[in-house]
Amino acid sequence: MNEEPAAITALSDIRPTQKKKTTPTMSEDPSAITALSDIRPTQKKRKAPAMSEEPSAITALSGIKPAEKKKAAPRRRKEDEAPDQEQLPDDEIAAPGRRWYFLHTYSGHENKVRHAILSTVEQMDAKDKIFHVVVPTEDEIEIREGQRRTVKKKLYPGYVLVQTIELKEGDPDSDEAWHLIRNTTGVTGFVSSGTRPVPLSAEEVNHILRAMRMEQPRVRVGFLVGQNVRIIGGPFEDFVGSVDEIDTEKGKVKVLVNMFGRETPVTLDFLEVERL
Repeated sequence: MNEEPAAITALSDIRPTQKKKTTPTMSEDPSAITALSDIRPTQKKRKAPAMSEEPSAITALSGIKPAEKKKAAPRRRKEDEAPDQEQLPDDEIAAPGRRWYFLHTYSGHENKVRHAILSTVEQMDAKDKIFHVVVPTEDEIEIREGQRRTVKKKLYPGYVLVQTIELKEGDPDSDEAWHLIRNTTGVTGFVSSGTRPVPLSAEEVNHILRAMRMEQPRVRVGFLVGQNVRIIGGPFEDFVGSVDEIDTEKGKVKVLVNMFGRETPVTLDFLEVERL
């Protein structure tokens, strides 16, 4: 097999800010600030906000799909893995003079972006302008091949939540914070109204962070009501039946099994069935 073209891997070293020497400032936008109720977490393509003139090199990375073309999973670096994020107290979440903003990122780069912003904040001593970076996730119990494991599920793929000082027009500190975040590799822009970043309301922030605090993980199963499954454990092992009910709170599933010419309901643990 021929060697992969060097041009593919060269994109990973692109730094959007290398072509611009001057620091952009936020443009005035007379449009009203609106809520973020129109966010669609699963949308993969997004329009980057025109906060300032953007380096053309950023759009060259939009077609990259990390790890999708590789059959063998690469070794994951520490920043690629879902981190155990700190639980923020209420007084820190609603601290006066601070606002929360959503950032667009390349899908799959959320944790890299978080790690990069935190590292830059540390290096640039910008802790007085950028306070917290959060990848919204929730714990989920995944049932696969008879095994139960807890995984981190992203609530908003392609988005990162950041708490900064309130970004104001013409304020040097605001421009510095915006510039630092916007020029982080993997960030495509702020969620905005026109050219101005839109801060989340207190209700929106509480809704997102409350989901991350859920003590009972949600259960994700690989079958639906009406689908056929095979029983792989217990006295009905190797029987085939159809799913009648799913109780995610108790981790139980009711399966209709044909016994002696009749459909008999059997209640089983999620681990005792598999989809055909």
